Amino acid sequence: MSRKIAEPELPFTTAFAALVVGAIAMGISPVFVRIAEIGPFASAFWRVFLALPVLILWVIWECKRTGRDLPTWRSYDRAILLCGAFFAGDLFFWHLAILNTTIANATLLSCLAPVWVALFSGLFIGERVTREVWGGLVICLLGAVLLIGSSYSLVPDRLIGDIYGVFTSLFFGLYILAVRVARRSHGAGAMTFMSATVTAPILFVTAIIAGQSFIPETMTGVAALVALGVLSHSGGQGLLAVALGSLSAAFSSLVIFIEALAAAFVGWLVFAETLTPLQGLGGLLILFGIWTARQKPSEGAR
Repeated sequence: MSRKIAEPELPFTTAFAALVVGAIAMGISPVFVRIAEIGPFASAFWRVFLALPVLILWVIWECKRTGRDLPTWRSYDRAILLCGAFFAGDLFFWHLAILNTTIANATLLSCLAPVWVALFSGLFIGERVTREVWGGLVICLLGAVLLIGSSYSLVPDRLIGDIYGVFTSLFFGLYILAVRVARRSHGAGAMTFMSATVTAPILFVTAIIAGQSFIPETMTGVAALVALGVLSHSGGQGLLAVALGSLSAAFSSLVIFIEALAAAFVGWLVFAETLTPLQGLGGLLILFGIWTARQKPSEGAR
């Protein structure tokens, strides 16, 4: 059993920087998915599986630095198992949403994740949500509506896809809550590694059942999958885990809005997708909402 050695909290600025960089790393993942040349469930599997070598090195370094034991099968407590299962559910429903509704609808509905976190924080993990976080969340939601909502369309034929989008937000919200709990007993690297070993088999079986090809046709596709694993998962999910060791779950959940903002910017930069002044205002509102919800030094996360 891995020894549970308490880690000191990071300064707010350091933890917040990890949150922002992690959000950007997750936000650029759609670029790699688009050019991966394989099915969405298969690319989701490779995203997690190809992160494992990087995460193993992180775990070894982390254990040497902190004096913790290397994780074993006995280290897989309920929080770790839930992290892996919830993240698999998040990716599963996210890809179903993309396939069954518009990207705008799926993205906007996935932004409901912080709402679930705020509603369940007190009930499930014993963390009170401050008025500042509630206020910041409302502002961020308004910003998301301006950033993405102009492309939203309610079409009966796409209703099932919209429902999948809501489930995406629910599973990502539950994932954040589970990571917050897991970080009370595990280092960020160990938690991300162990949860990935739970997520990967679930996604592998899903892709097999869906009959999707696992092998890209060109080296471009291979490079995209490696980037998904190294940047989007090791970097994105790993840095989110770092932040959740020091920041509250409710505040950290606002990462989804930074991710949407990063995705919009990358879409404009890489795919020449148009950004309107109204969308720019939405982006500014998101940044203002996060600033409003920021965790004060006196608000200990643990």
